Amino acid sequence: MIQVENLTHRKGQTTVIDGISLKIDDGEWVVIAGANGSGKTTLIKHFNGLLSPDRGVVRVNDTPVEADLLNARTTVGMVFQQPRDQLVAGTVAADVAFGPENLGLERNAIDTRVEQALETVGMSEKAQQRVHTLSGGEVARVALAGVLAMRPDHLICDEPFTGLDTTSRQAVYERLCEISASGTSIIIVTHDLREVIAPADRLVVLSDGQVGFNGAPTELPADDDRFNISLPTTPD
Repeated sequence: MIQVENLTHRKGQTTVIDGISLKIDDGEWVVIAGANGSGKTTLIKHFNGLLSPDRGVVRVNDTPVEADLLNARTTVGMVFQQPRDQLVAGTVAADVAFGPENLGLERNAIDTRVEQALETVGMSEKAQQRVHTLSGGEVARVALAGVLAMRPDHLICDEPFTGLDTTSRQAVYERLCEISASGTSIIIVTHDLREVIAPADRLVVLSDGQVGFNGAPTELPADDDRFNISLPTTPD
């Protein structure tokens, strides 16, 4: 479980996150939406200690993030908006192995994790391919595999469909659904809800650094234009 209590974060004189409290349960699919600049990415970077709060606390499985960064960063996996920036090795398999290697696991355990993660994202056949030759959709799936190899309890994806064509979007969406079905919490950060609203248990909408809406997606009318987000009339 991720618990956010009275979180405030400032950049210079600007308050980006303003007193947010939020809880994400194990196995829950949560969509965090809002217009550009509403504080979405800043918020999630507190979930595994990439940013530190000016006030308040974030707990992962009851432990404050800053008290145990290793726990937070293995328990909360994150795929960034530009997944190519996450790739650190020359080949697909080597990149996926990077995280488990840094956990100090035995080679057999690392290989097993890499194999399972690549199978999950449908990239097993490209394990030895050079990462610079991958398409945008393939890069997204490799970055996802790298996070899955860490076996997190919670998976955060920041704008996971940005720049992907229809086929790649569908492939990533299907993988997320499979991961969710396995019991992993899914947290999607986006301003466009087309792919991710149907399976969501909860929608959290940020506005000016605060929570403007927190509830079941069906409780927010499709024609609600308060938050400048794209809400489909009929989820697909």
